[in-house]
Amino acid sequence: MTEPPAAPPAAPVASPCIRLCRLDPETGLCLGCHRTLEEIAGWSAMDPAARQAVMAALPRRAAGSSRGEV
Repeated sequence: MTEPPAAPPAAPVASPCIRLCRLDPETGLCLGCHRTLEEIAGWSAMDPAARQAVMAALPRRAAGSSRGEV
């Protein structure tokens, strides 16, 4: 018997970095990508699910930072 074909590997989750790297001292978020310093530093070691979780939080963070809240 032959094995069913393996599922294709998941596409990597690209970094949201836009090269505007400054941390907001009040929120601790990058003003460019809206990630925390810990998320930025750990990005390369995160699995795709962890990266997706960060990506899912970014729109809310971006919206909150434009209104002065997070």
